[in-house]
Amino acid sequence: MAAVVAQATPTCCGKNVGGECVCAKQATCSCGKQSALHCTCEKAPAENTVTGARCSCRARPAGQCNCDNASRENAAVSGSTCECGARAAGACTCERAGSGAANPNEIDFTTKK
Repeated sequence: MAAVVAQATPTCCGKNVGGECVCAKQATCSCGKQSALHCTCEKAPAENTVTGARCSCRARPAGQCNCDNASRENAAVSGSTCECGARAAGACTCERAGSGAANPNEIDFTTKK
């Protein structure tokens, strides 16, 4: 099962309490029964694996946010966009993010021995 996405990421919505991203705790799978990345319905294979651009808490795909920030997160991007085009410039949350900022919810096993 996927790891819990609760630690505030560099792109967190800004609503973090005690180092935990409030939006990530609010995010649910599309059926609404489980926390994001912990789906147990027939959509689980797709719901529990998020690749590409994500919402700011990184728990849901970009444009599919369902936390309190959904209206802002799901709005069409205007102005400059990041390299993938799904988010505003400087707010990229996909694998192409040039910032190199580590996501505290992910472990880089490629550099571990």
